[in-house]
Amino acid sequence: MLGKSLFCIMLVFALVIPAAAITTAKSTPSRSGVSPLVPTAAQEEAGMYIRQFLLDRHYRKVSPKDSLSMEIFNRYIGILDGSRSYFLAREVDSLRQVYGNRFDDELLSGKADAGFAIYNFFIKRAREKVRYMKAAAGTATFNFSVPDTLDLDRKNDPWPENRKELTGLWNRELKYQWLDLKSSSEPPKGIRTELAKNLAGRLNLLNRLNSDDAFHAYVTAVTTSFDPHTSYFSPDEFENFQIDLSRSLEGIGARLQIENDYIVVNEVIPGGPAFKSRLLKKGDRIIGVGQGRASKIVDITGWRINDAVGLIRGKKGSLVRLKLLPASQAGRGPAKMIQLVRDRINLEEEAAGKQIVRINGRKIGIITIPSFYLDFDARKRNDGNFNSTSRDVQKILGELNAEGVDGVILDLRDNGGGSLEEAVNVTGLFIPQGPVVQIRSQSGGTSVLGDKDARVQYDGPLAVLVNRYSASASEIVAAAIQDYGRGVIIGERTFGKGTVQSLIDLSESLSPGTGGAGLGQIKLTMANFYRISGGSTQHKGVEPDIFMPSMIDTATIGEDTYSSSLPWTTIQPSLYQATGQITPATIELLKQKENVRSTSNQHYQAYLRDLATLDRIRKKKGIVLQDAAFKSEAEVIKQIEKKWGTDREAAKSTKNDVLLNESASVLVDLGEHGTTIPGRSAMR
Repeated sequence: MLGKSLFCIMLVFALVIPAAAITTAKSTPSRSGVSPLVPTAAQEEAGMYIRQFLLDRHYRKVSPKDSLSMEIFNRYIGILDGSRSYFLAREVDSLRQVYGNRFDDELLSGKADAGFAIYNFFIKRAREKVRYMKAAAGTATFNFSVPDTLDLDRKNDPWPENRKELTGLWNRELKYQWLDLKSSSEPPKGIRTELAKNLAGRLNLLNRLNSDDAFHAYVTAVTTSFDPHTSYFSPDEFENFQIDLSRSLEGIGARLQIENDYIVVNEVIPGGPAFKSRLLKKGDRIIGVGQGRASKIVDITGWRINDAVGLIRGKKGSLVRLKLLPASQAGRGPAKMIQLVRDRINLEEEAAGKQIVRINGRKIGIITIPSFYLDFDARKRNDGNFNSTSRDVQKILGELNAEGVDGVILDLRDNGGGSLEEAVNVTGLFIPQGPVVQIRSQSGGTSVLGDKDARVQYDGPLAVLVNRYSASASEIVAAAIQDYGRGVIIGERTFGKGTVQSLIDLSESLSPGTGGAGLGQIKLTMANFYRISGGSTQHKGVEPDIFMPSMIDTATIGEDTYSSSLPWTTIQPSLYQATGQITPATIELLKQKENVRSTSNQHYQAYLRDLATLDRIRKKKGIVLQDAAFKSEAEVIKQIEKKWGTDREAAKSTKNDVLLNESASVLVDLGEHGTTIPGRSAMR
């Protein structure tokens, strides 16, 4: 391995870039007329504080060695060129030789020179790619009758070996973009114009990238090498984050992040327009934005996150159109257009709701909890009517008890978490007093949160319905109900986020008299959740007692899809007394009955067949750039989603919710088997 002093990288086309020039070229324009980016003094100061927090306070103890340096390098190259369509293999090897072992040293010193050197080279290659595609878009002709393929997921593919392979990849990407516009009935002349406009916009963006963009990309590689949920916010980014968390923003109600060149939906906020419309899901890629009903769609591929958020936001009552690559389609098929009317987040829409379904003459109560919410400010003001998940669920349970339901389903599908306190309190409505969750800090100390009220609001048959989007606080509830043997968990394995983050201002003093004012914030992983039985909810999530698959593409969603996620671990169990309502024998009996019932249920079997078809399409590595195949796959996906009520243009209904109905049947079986807490009654 080469040493850690400054070297020159011999690159293809006889190009030589002295690494030392990165720190001296501040006033020397490049050939494109754009000066190389260099870190600012404020960024270097922020780097010092980021280093201290990561090494001193992060839950994962990491030594700043060459192994960490190489991990940061590999992750950084993946961030910049996740599609492996900018760099050649020999260029990546050269960058690794020169910079691969420097990141640990620079982390210790708060420097970012290596990160900026690589970023400047990335900009050069990115400009070259966009210029090539822009020129090709003006003259290229494509034959869509012959089979040609483009790998949509290239993160594990080799980098191109030579210029011919690289431009061949660029041509296939352009052909895919052309085919996507063609599927929207655009005429050839209009396609050329649209592609040229989009690519010109990307080139303009590349020419406007600044040191903030380079620093953010570099620090993201550093922080996510510790774990995927640790991140840095610059002062401007944190301002957007604060507005987002306040939920007073007039917009669509979605939290966004950037992945490679795409703006990706990280969370759909309950109570917002996106949540109420069911048109947007976690993992969807937003590639275009239009204002009102008639304006042209602006391509936002490759945009800064702040610029994209600014375009998507708007005044209450205004309409925004979004062009999506839906997560459910694994990036396949043509883009989908949706429209949303901007509004404020409505906490009432976030509240838990109820319905009653009848299965085989039995009444089953459904409690849907979109998130675990708590209005801290209202409670602090002693407002007797403050919003609280546990208060709302307690009220609903009273109503369901009065209705004489034969069982209750807690529907935690798509619930990404929220208030830990409310997760504990909701669990307490169904169990006698006892521990609910254990929390282990980065210092190794363990604390236990639990229910201190021995009364039980509902002691009858209980099921918890989960899916891959059920995360964090949802997993705490499901795990506790499972460990107590209080209810049966139905669905698929949950997300697996068992870590706890704290948001820290870098101006917070790490020692008396220190602190970096106005340097941004770090969201730092500082603790881990553990079940009362001792296993973590981290990485593995909660395994259901009875498996029922959803339409979610589980290969791309979940903690285990992050390469730096913390591992599953165990600690000592808490002292708790299981209720004895659900035993292994009970689960085995329910599985047998469900197997017999579902096998003869033609509706459910049709659902499973369609889901298998969808999975086969998703698992295809490449997409065929051929008219007939492209349209055929897109139509199959569309019809499957529409049929089962998961198409985001279709309103969710109990009749179409095949998993809810199957779960209700399992709960009827559980009620017939007999399940109540001995000596307990509904008292709360």
